[in-house]
Amino acid sequence: MSIKEQILETEDREFEAVDVPEWKTTLRIYEMNGTERDAYEATLYEVKGEKVDVKRDNMRAKLLVHCLYDTDDNRLFSDADVQALGKKSAKVLDRLYQAAQRINALTREDQNLLEKN
Repeated sequence: MSIKEQILETEDREFEAVDVPEWKTTLRIYEMNGTERDAYEATLYEVKGEKVDVKRDNMRAKLLVHCLYDTDDNRLFSDADVQALGKKSAKVLDRLYQAAQRINALTREDQNLLEKN
């Protein structure tokens, strides 16, 4: 097996199981792959000429649709579900969002760096 094949065949994404008693379930929060991360970041910024606007509406739901999986490793939500997911309990969304930030290395410093670019 070549190094290229080894890299492409290796499952390198981590997940964290999170109990969500309010929803009577346990979910997995997965680390996004590169394509998912780019898609997520694209939802946060709007370029208008030389100006970049940060779009914070439903930012928790926007991240979570890319990261939430069931215990059988099936992604639960699509981009079309952002609005509906955003209407769920802010307390629950915030707890899941913090876990998703942690596993995806999305710290405040990361966000500041993105805003500068």
